[in-house]
Amino acid sequence: MGRMKLVGFFAFAALLLVAIAWLRAPEYDEAYSIFLTAGHARPAWPQGVFTPGSVRGLFAGHAGFARIAHDLRAGDVHPPLYFWALKLWRQAVGPSWFAARLLSVLFTLGGLGLLARLAAAAAVPVYPALFLVLLSYGFAYTGIVARGFALAQLCNIAGVLLIFLAASNRRGRWALAGGAAFGAACFSNYLALFTACAALLWLLFTRPRLVPAALAGFLPWLPLCGWFFLAQRQSRLGQFAAFSPIRALALLAKDSGGAIFGGLPLYAGRLALPVTLVLGILLLAGVAFVWRRRHAQARLFALLSLATPCGLFALGVIFGNTPIEIRYLAFSLPWLGLLLAPALPRALLATMLAVQAAAIAGLALAPATMQPQAAAARAAAAYPGRLVLVPFGNDGVGIPGPFIASAPDNMRILLLRPATVPPPGPAVMAMLGIDHESRLVVARMGCAGAVLLLQPRGQPDQQHECRQ
Repeated sequence: MGRMKLVGFFAFAALLLVAIAWLRAPEYDEAYSIFLTAGHARPAWPQGVFTPGSVRGLFAGHAGFARIAHDLRAGDVHPPLYFWALKLWRQAVGPSWFAARLLSVLFTLGGLGLLARLAAAAAVPVYPALFLVLLSYGFAYTGIVARGFALAQLCNIAGVLLIFLAASNRRGRWALAGGAAFGAACFSNYLALFTACAALLWLLFTRPRLVPAALAGFLPWLPLCGWFFLAQRQSRLGQFAAFSPIRALALLAKDSGGAIFGGLPLYAGRLALPVTLVLGILLLAGVAFVWRRRHAQARLFALLSLATPCGLFALGVIFGNTPIEIRYLAFSLPWLGLLLAPALPRALLATMLAVQAAAIAGLALAPATMQPQAAAARAAAAYPGRLVLVPFGNDGVGIPGPFIASAPDNMRILLLRPATVPPPGPAVMAMLGIDHESRLVVARMGCAGAVLLLQPRGQPDQQHECRQ
């Protein structure tokens, strides 16, 4: 019966994650993954009018390992392990956007399998923990996007499991393997470092004699991470807002709630504030029960849960910006699930899971949770024959990539760079002010009066100012 329940859970998890991966629109950052592994990190789009059918090949090439590493060091902010894995996956499975997402789904399922093993080893109720994690908005979201989060999460869970087993059984080789898993996590996403540091700190106070073995597995990865990070440190300097302690704490609270309950306040309309208050009370009740019903490993899982929020705040202090987002805080969610599962009363657990399920439905279906490029492409397709003007954006990746991937083959497109002058005649302007350069272009075209400004349905209004 136990094995059948586990098979049933993973069948449900696989169906859920694959469905979300299929239903969600392509995203800005995913385009970097697609084009990087296709061999042109900055695609050479035509300067004039073209059709999506004429450039489909740009999505389907194959870069070598060295080329990927070079392009990452030259103009990105991520380490290469995930992209190397994605390159091999796309060669074997195919170049589609959905196929790229399936690799993340596989990593996520692997992480859940290791999490089940950790829950059992720590005497935590396995299925409540698995469902609390799977139905967390941030975990499900990062578990399907074509980025390095799912691989880093898998490696971090493996690292914690191995470190925990090493401490329980006093096995140095398991500590060595756990440290190596943490190093691989950091080589997939730098922010995985916070979980690694928290686990190693716990090991230091629990089994200090095993720390050298864990460091022997972990430290060799750091020069590799540093070689990439030092070359990338000047990339995307304006990505985050300037640091303010009060704003950072408020954003941590907001996005931590979003990582668990997603965009439920967005769906509530005028009731957004009451819904937010109810969700806050629900989360505080969970924390209160964790405090009252502390189990043997609560200290470890609390330390791991707090590591990423505290680490992000520390990054803000050090670098003077605010690198706080739901997808980053998702690194805390497996440990929060292990913390909550043994503490919540049955009624509160059922309520929490029901609310999370509603949030996951929104993740899969609600336009308000999705980026607008695909919706804009579908809306522009309702004007056949019209020239469609699309902002080129900061570097021609995150805006044109998802739009073109979602557009029909025969749509006539012109990418608007800062100096581009659209030809005379009727045209449709996709109002995709997502990054700095695209907002400038949208504002400029909004003043022209010669184009139909197309706002994708379900997306918030974009404000712009006409300047003479």
